[in-house]
Amino acid sequence: MLDLFLLSFVLAFIGAGFRKPFIFVLAYTYIDIVAPQKVSWGILSHIPVSLIAFLCAFIAWFVAEDKNGIRFSLRQFLLLALLVYCGLTTQTADFPVEAAEKWAWVWKALLFALFLPLTLRTRLRIEAIALILVLSIGVIVIGGGIKTMAGGGGYGELRLLINDNTGLYEGSIISAVAIAVVPLAIWLMRFGTIFPPDWRVKVFAVALCFSCVLMPIGTGARTGLVCVVVLMAMYLRTAKRRMLIVSVMAVAALIAVPLLPKEFTDRMGTIKNHQSDQSAGTRIAVWKWTIEFAKTHPFGGGFEAYRQNELVYDTVKADNAGDNNTALEFQPIVEKGRAYHSSYFEMLGEQGYPGLAIWLALHFLGVWQMELLRRRFRKETREELRWVSPLAEALQQAQVVYLVGSTFVGIAFQPFCYMLVGLQCGLWAYAKRLRAAEPKPFRKQAAVPQPA
Repeated sequence: MLDLFLLSFVLAFIGAGFRKPFIFVLAYTYIDIVAPQKVSWGILSHIPVSLIAFLCAFIAWFVAEDKNGIRFSLRQFLLLALLVYCGLTTQTADFPVEAAEKWAWVWKALLFALFLPLTLRTRLRIEAIALILVLSIGVIVIGGGIKTMAGGGGYGELRLLINDNTGLYEGSIISAVAIAVVPLAIWLMRFGTIFPPDWRVKVFAVALCFSCVLMPIGTGARTGLVCVVVLMAMYLRTAKRRMLIVSVMAVAALIAVPLLPKEFTDRMGTIKNHQSDQSAGTRIAVWKWTIEFAKTHPFGGGFEAYRQNELVYDTVKADNAGDNNTALEFQPIVEKGRAYHSSYFEMLGEQGYPGLAIWLALHFLGVWQMELLRRRFRKETREELRWVSPLAEALQQAQVVYLVGSTFVGIAFQPFCYMLVGLQCGLWAYAKRLRAAEPKPFRKQAAVPQPA
């Protein structure tokens, strides 16, 4: 029954695009995030629905969309540069077969992010893509939140829609992405027009945000906890009643901490001392290896270059021996082919210094552009423009959460994060069109002296 429902829903979603071509873009967004072909075990799992929706979105735009006034932004050129550069490093990768497998989905993520802003020409379209992003993540996290509330979960134990520890279904990744989605969900709750804000929309949005916040607990991912703290700090930056909010947060934390699973609190405790945890120790060792690797491979080793690493490090176990004496036990660990566990080191190891520079410029430019939009439209009172500043702020918060979370998990090429980039570029272009369309103040021309 589930397989039949998914097949019918996906076909109906794609079919609606033949009447409204922009729906193809929404369909691809949903398919790329939720991956219903993985959830299904029947016919849908044998159909390349992602590729079909991807091609339909491009072809429909090329054939049916209005292309007047199209301009490429600086960030779109950065996306193009990153796409070309990654293609070149794939040709010379240290592991050509494995690199080709990763390139097979990376190019789609980059190309779609480059293409997406060209389709976001109206407020309705910008809101629609934001809504699909939030609801698609909601499909994954709502079930996870329910399982967490029921006492399930744990590091590497929480099963979401599928038993697949890759992509958005990996614990650390979904915990970071779920927190990044919270600002967008709140914006839709306040300014949405597709589902106008009423008590039902607000209840659903609050429940969805609560499920997102539960993801770090359900997955036991330290990355998610760090992202929650960062999001709180970002929210306080522009909040009006900061002391009240801080007080409520402190009381909520005091109530929640005793109710948290012991496994979760024990794992969060390893944030203070990475040497006591093998997982954290592995990350530090991989980062050190990557820095040394980049010295001899400044242009990177291509996708999956980490497979050649060999790590030797010590973990420290402290045992209380009484009388204020503590016995330290050093356990040597040797591992091979461990992943980067950081987007920054992923870019450095795979794409070298040029790739890392392009990637950093792409994301930090986005933070700066959203700050400009937030300030420019902050005092806007017109109803048709009052939503721009809060959306820019929400997208900035989402990106900062991503940038912090990506410090501890390798999501440099996660497609969802590039959809956020595409949405930012679309909002930036929309705001520029609004500014260009504003009537210019009348200036009286100076009188030209007449010849005698």
